[in-house]
Amino acid sequence: MTLRLRDIGAGLIFASLAIAGYPAFAEVSEATKTVAMTASAPQPSFVAADFTVPTLIEGPGFKLVPLGPDLVKVDFDAYMSSIEHLQRTFSRSDRWPRQGITDADALRDMENEQSRFAGRKSFAYAVLTPDGKRERGSVYVSPSPVKGHDATVRMWVTKADYDAGFDAELYKWVTAWVQKDWPFKSVVYPGRSIEWATWDSMVAASKAGPAVSK
Repeated sequence: MTLRLRDIGAGLIFASLAIAGYPAFAEVSEATKTVAMTASAPQPSFVAADFTVPTLIEGPGFKLVPLGPDLVKVDFDAYMSSIEHLQRTFSRSDRWPRQGITDADALRDMENEQSRFAGRKSFAYAVLTPDGKRERGSVYVSPSPVKGHDATVRMWVTKADYDAGFDAELYKWVTAWVQKDWPFKSVVYPGRSIEWATWDSMVAASKAGPAVSK
């Protein structure tokens, strides 16, 4: 939240009146100070500051590296090769991937993922062949929107890799990797460890907040 200059000015006026002996303004001044402190308080990161986030992980027949602008071409080629497959199995939407995604769109997406990774807000990885020339899929480690869970992990693989059985292999490997190398106690794999319908209901309930009794 950004405090406007007029809000700050009002706070200074209230503080001055409070010092002059106006108790009502003292209460307002304290409220203004609380708002200012809340606005300037740093937001907690997704993982602890002393946790070393993995940046190169080698698996059987693949490796994981953070998504970023350097991978825009192989990432684009991967998801555009599997539009209908990913709309059905991953995004559950016709908005991504879709025909008409431009180079600028793809680059902006990679810059956003890189920024979130650097800010420790979420962690998106490309699943590459060992030589790094082809992307087989992606893995996303993100904060959980539902209380009681530390993180959500989602992943996709191309249609060709899915047909070759790689999706099941990757899921098995990722669950073991997350359990071993990440600090989470409770991780959800939407659409895998929990049915999509159940997860969607939990997310909706979390956004709605607790029910208010009359």
